[in-house]
Amino acid sequence: MNTSVQMKQGQQPADWWRDAVIYQVYPRSFFDSNGDGIGDLPGITAKLDYIAALGVDIVWISPFFTSPMKDFGYDVADYCDVDPIFGSLADFDRLLQRAHALGLKIMIDQVLSHCSDVHPWFTESRQSRDNPKADWYVWADPRADGSPPNNWLSVFGGSAWQWDARRRQYYMHNFLVSQPDLNFHHPEVRQAHLDNMRFWLARGVDGFRLDACNFHFHDRALRDNPPSQVRDNKTVQDNNPYGMQAHIHDKTQPENLAFLESIRSLLNEFGAIAIGEVGADDSLGVMAEYTAGDNKLHMAYSFNLLTATCSAGYIRQQVEEFEARVKGGWVSWSVGNHDSVRVMTRWGGPQATPAFAKMLLAMQMALKGTPCLYQGDELALTEAEVAYEDIQDPYGITFWPEFKGRDGCRTPMPWQADQVHAGFSSGKPWLPVSAEHTAHAVSVQDKDGNSVLNYARHILAWCKQYPQLSRGDISFFDAPESVLAIRRDLAGNNSIVAAFNLGNQPVSFYWPDTTGAKTMDAAGLPGQAEAGKVSLPAYGAWFGEVS
Repeated sequence: MNTSVQMKQGQQPADWWRDAVIYQVYPRSFFDSNGDGIGDLPGITAKLDYIAALGVDIVWISPFFTSPMKDFGYDVADYCDVDPIFGSLADFDRLLQRAHALGLKIMIDQVLSHCSDVHPWFTESRQSRDNPKADWYVWADPRADGSPPNNWLSVFGGSAWQWDARRRQYYMHNFLVSQPDLNFHHPEVRQAHLDNMRFWLARGVDGFRLDACNFHFHDRALRDNPPSQVRDNKTVQDNNPYGMQAHIHDKTQPENLAFLESIRSLLNEFGAIAIGEVGADDSLGVMAEYTAGDNKLHMAYSFNLLTATCSAGYIRQQVEEFEARVKGGWVSWSVGNHDSVRVMTRWGGPQATPAFAKMLLAMQMALKGTPCLYQGDELALTEAEVAYEDIQDPYGITFWPEFKGRDGCRTPMPWQADQVHAGFSSGKPWLPVSAEHTAHAVSVQDKDGNSVLNYARHILAWCKQYPQLSRGDISFFDAPESVLAIRRDLAGNNSIVAAFNLGNQPVSFYWPDTTGAKTMDAAGLPGQAEAGKVSLPAYGAWFGEVS
């Protein structure tokens, strides 16, 4: 082991998060403890032993705050309380206590750029142009013809401006009409959010995931966005006009850097961390900027590996470009979350196999950065088919049927194959449980030594034995198109080489770095190497150690 990352027993390095694995929990769909069909905080607490047994370190919990749930919690009406459908503050405290007892860190979402239109701040702001919170939101007069002040668009479709008859002005909303954007140019807004974050830090949370963290500020002059020279198909679907603009004025403003520094100062008081979600035209550049130095975000992630594009060359390009621009920052690579088609379907297609799921897990662990797994990734869940009459997501309703929304990746976790609703709830779930998912329930995979679930447990534990895979430099070797060939180097340790076949056909190639390499026992992955020749079956992987 590298002595630079060894610590005395009971201690951890200041940058411990570089060695961690994140597990995202979407509360509505994880486990329902009271039979109302909606997952809740006590349900998460009941399953913390399961999460801990996976070998992850950080549990990211999506929003559970008071909300009218028009965007299922990403429209916050009270930043310092728990919505009754999820439980109470006391339930959260119990969850936090149990997680810490199991050695898990708890990271919670912070949705700062916008809130619900029923939040008391907005209720007051929209009453007049001269009340104490009149300027807490982005208000603007109409053009002479009554149209919106500029051409900015909402991610969820249509104009980013909504007329308000009381103030006779437009307010800005980057997402739903019911999600007005806060005016971060106002110092009281920034302080209010820092106070809200302090509330949770004082309760003991270990960090925050900052939703849409580059949306905080807007251009004061409200200048039109120009047309995009390269259409953005990473953060939105190609049928969404939002991708047709270059978003240089409605988000990712330079003032945001100072605000992130304020957040970091607060986090440092508590030894907490933050990871930021970046959806930008140049996501990798923004990620590098937001994590540069040690005074802003600890980590950032984008939608760059949440796209339909799946090739070894594409993944290599994203990692290499980030590394070239990182300036000492850090990335979290995620291939699945609550906003994206499940990776088994998005990358694997209809013929995806358990071997494909295992290869993806191993590959994600081998990339330089903090891996983030989405609930159900460890079960190899596919995108669920949700009938139109069952669709809940307003995003999907707007763009149906070309885009079916995000419900297909948000259906309930299958726990017990022999129970009603796969053991998720005793009542009717808010989204139907997929029959296909029931066959992959935890109860089924627990008993199968070759299951994806048991492989996930093994590969996470195995990778943590090798600091090269968390701390080492990363480089790539040119290989056949379906193969991602990686080398991880860390001073004082043997190098690790790894190859992953993303294709459904066997492949062999010559890789000089593997000459003399010792094959590593990584849960019986079916790849092999001899005399510099690497051979991988379909969806195969191989790890080797080079002295």
